[in-house]
Amino acid sequence: MDFDVIKRLTQPADSKIVLLVMDGLGGLPGDAGRGTELEVAQTPHLDALAAKSVGGLHQPVAAGITPGSGPAHLALFGYD
Repeated sequence: MDFDVIKRLTQPADSKIVLLVMDGLGGLPGDAGRGTELEVAQTPHLDALAAKSVGGLHQPVAAGITPGSGPAHLALFGYD
């Protein structure tokens, strides 16, 4: 591995970044009109994190195309 390239690209910073990929949270509503698993779950820690965060949407392939987890995760880092 070429660590010299990494050293040249690295910049010191006081801030930190957390990339939280919540893959697999999609679900179908339960019986008797209940919401999805995530809609009915108690999520105080996720709620607090979301309140202090910046969120966004990502189209890993193209509009209307749903890739599998592997290609979608690679696309997060810029891979085709």
